[in-house]
Amino acid sequence: MQRNLQDLLIIDIETVSTTWQYDSLDERLRKQWERKAQLIKNEEGKTPGELFLEKAGIYAEFGKIVCISMGFFTLKEGGKWSFRVKSVAHEDEKSLLTEFISYLSRFDERTTCLCAHNGKEFDFPYLCRRLLINEMPLPTLLDNSGKKPWEVNFIDTMEMWKFGDWKSYTSLELLATLFGVDSSKSDMDGSMVSKVYYEENGLDKIAEYCAQDVIVTAQVYLKMAGLPTIEDENISVIP
Repeated sequence: MQRNLQDLLIIDIETVSTTWQYDSLDERLRKQWERKAQLIKNEEGKTPGELFLEKAGIYAEFGKIVCISMGFFTLKEGGKWSFRVKSVAHEDEKSLLTEFISYLSRFDERTTCLCAHNGKEFDFPYLCRRLLINEMPLPTLLDNSGKKPWEVNFIDTMEMWKFGDWKSYTSLELLATLFGVDSSKSDMDGSMVSKVYYEENGLDKIAEYCAQDVIVTAQVYLKMAGLPTIEDENISVIP
């Protein structure tokens, strides 16, 4: 179903492992990770510590959010659409989530739809879990408890592409390639985020990468909705 573009808030999150030094992980949590590691495909025979550095960031129980980017459409004079992106990045996750919730409160919870690529499997549940772990209330836009499926205002561009087929994962980069959408203007990918964060202190670089993914998601959504993409001069990143 095509939504009013002004009702869409497109988001992307970047996550890292809770610590870069496996030995500094809380003992109880380390035991839980060792159990988790047994369930992770591990053809190379990596140790739980090696798997933690490589995989922990994708699990909300063992990772944390370091950046959230949000993009929204605005109708300009003359009937052209613009797209603006705001990134929130912070080393302290609770401060990050507090700022995110404050920004989210600007949008009408009755009409706003959150959109992300693979959002239903990753971004949305990850946000909810980290909010609870930080003892913070769930914003109405994210809280889907007790709601019927058609009452949940989540849009997932990967789900749009599946057309009911659940056999495989389709990356945002693959869809961007198929639709002729410029990919993220960055020399990094999601697998590099933890290393850039912990070894390069590269939070600004991560925020730039995250914002670009939001732009790509927006353009892919427009393609699948049969709408014109946004011209580069009408895309801006809010400082």
